[in-house]
Amino acid sequence: MLIQKLRFGEYQDMQKRLLLFLFIFALAGAALGQDRIAEFDRFAEAARKEWKVPGMALTVVKDGKVIFSKGYGVRELGKPEPVDTKTLFGCMSTTKAMTVAALAMLVDEGKVNWDDKVVDHLPEFRLSDSYVTADLRVRDLLTHNSGLGNTDLIWALYPNISAPEIIERMRLPKLAYPLRGGYEYQNLMYFFAGQLTERVSGMPWEKFITERLFKPLGMNNTFPNLALSEGYMNRSASHFEIEGEILTIPEDSADAVAPAGAAWSTADDIGKWVAFMLSNPEINGKRLLKPETYVEILKPHIIVPAEKFYPTAAVTKPNWITYGFAWFQHDYRGEKINFHTGSLAGRTAIIGLLPSKGVGFYAFGNIDHAEVRHALMYKAFDLFGFNDDSRDWSKELKTLYDGLEKAGKDQADKVKAARVADTKPSHSLGDYAGVYNDPFIGDVKIAFEGGELRMMIGPETSATLRHWHYDTFEAAFDKRWFGTGLVSFGSNARTGKVDRLSFAGTEMKRKN
Repeated sequence: MLIQKLRFGEYQDMQKRLLLFLFIFALAGAALGQDRIAEFDRFAEAARKEWKVPGMALTVVKDGKVIFSKGYGVRELGKPEPVDTKTLFGCMSTTKAMTVAALAMLVDEGKVNWDDKVVDHLPEFRLSDSYVTADLRVRDLLTHNSGLGNTDLIWALYPNISAPEIIERMRLPKLAYPLRGGYEYQNLMYFFAGQLTERVSGMPWEKFITERLFKPLGMNNTFPNLALSEGYMNRSASHFEIEGEILTIPEDSADAVAPAGAAWSTADDIGKWVAFMLSNPEINGKRLLKPETYVEILKPHIIVPAEKFYPTAAVTKPNWITYGFAWFQHDYRGEKINFHTGSLAGRTAIIGLLPSKGVGFYAFGNIDHAEVRHALMYKAFDLFGFNDDSRDWSKELKTLYDGLEKAGKDQADKVKAARVADTKPSHSLGDYAGVYNDPFIGDVKIAFEGGELRMMIGPETSATLRHWHYDTFEAAFDKRWFGTGLVSFGSNARTGKVDRLSFAGTEMKRKN
């Protein structure tokens, strides 16, 4: 008995020493965690300034908890209001994953299956190819391999276009490649995913995603589109660098194709979404998605061609690149990451998940295509996933994107150099005036006003046409952030009259 008591006392002593060790270890770990957070904070602010981002908001999630959330810079350049964690930003194409989660809930309820034919739920769905129309599956709406080329002009030029009109016009574009035989990033297929969600649930997509996703997650300051967000006062402004000057620009809208990219949120709210997507946790004792459905979303479904992927691959050097349901994927330091960017004129976003390390990241920015978002994501993965602070991602990616910008300018200079000098149009300027039409894009109006040609596409896009050479003109858009483009006219071989116009790769016939 005495020996047993002595052994029990030794055991208690060992327990105390172990607890003390664990306590000291926990303190050391906490200190190390704080050091990483402080380093990330310093890195983020320095990178923001280096990339000339007026304002941004960041969130880092580790093991299911938000460990860092902060705003940087200002909501609008030239005004004092700072960005904080409640400042509203656009989610843009990171909305797609939210649309997938909403649709997945209906899969769990047995109301739709990933392999259902789209026409079985949307009988009005039509593409130009009857076979593809008949065989396109729900999963094909989510993987950018439907056969369609880029169709974004339809909603970019007509921001208030109605859903029935989009559905009607989508019957017109010819397919660019065979069904499931290629890859082209496609916003309009996510529009149809939203339409299918509405049809199956009996509830508008905006209401469904709010009631079934945002509210259960406690995302009370998150909105499914721009129109519904307009009453929120603490919001960021859009910015664009034009001829070396950063300017505030009017807000762009993706509301016409909302399921593809129209949501708005804050750093505080988006952290809840990131935590959810890292582990599909229980919300009030209930999982929003079945485990097998959650796995299906993040499973690689198609291979993304290297030439269609982000330029960052030149630095990260992935061995493989895939796409799940609304998630780009590649290997990083031997682990799989899931991520997606979001972009509209004047705004950027990125979400990244490193599941094996329990790390998630989100960044909002209020300037057009500020690719610092990638640097911030990989820095977060390094610091909080691999405890590694050795790499200056901002410097590396700034060098990469500065090089790409220079290459773009060099290419533009080559186009200018190829311009044939001292030529004249084959007609008087007034002869080019008229209405030209493409069934998918609609009317392009050319007017002769005040001695110059003006081009109007849709209700909000206009440009002045300046002679380039022969019958080609340079379109200088009134929205200066649209840049410029070349417009060429053609004449009827028999009558000699101007009868067609080519712009953005599309030839349009003259109506009058």
